[in-house]
Amino acid sequence: MVPRIRGDIPCVGLADNPPDRPGAQPKGDTMTEKYFKLTLLAAGLLLGAANIVEAQNLRHCAPRDEVVDRLAAKFGETRQSMGLGANNAVMEVFASPDSGSWTITVTMANGITCLVASGQAFEELAEALPAKGDDA
Repeated sequence: MVPRIRGDIPCVGLADNPPDRPGAQPKGDTMTEKYFKLTLLAAGLLLGAANIVEAQNLRHCAPRDEVVDRLAAKFGETRQSMGLGANNAVMEVFASPDSGSWTITVTMANGITCLVASGQAFEELAEALPAKGDDA
């Protein structure tokens, strides 16, 4: 017997693999897909910033020590995470847990740091990573 929705409209596919059955695929993105999308977004931001020519002449760039000191003094931000990108550029996320402000920077191999993005409502997530070999 084929399950039906609204009287006589058959539920195609549900008879073979109902959602509560083991092995059923959940709707939406898996955790792995979400991490992959987030990684792609970060890589795009990093690659865009890593290709800046003559970063010293840009208004939003300065030696790394000056940038870090200013983020701490003016916004109370400290480094929350970092990663290595193309051409040995270092991407860092600075944030203030108190005010919620955040800033993404990229430091080039020559020591010049450029501001890539900034905003409000920073939240630190303490979600556990999925077990090795587990998609969700």
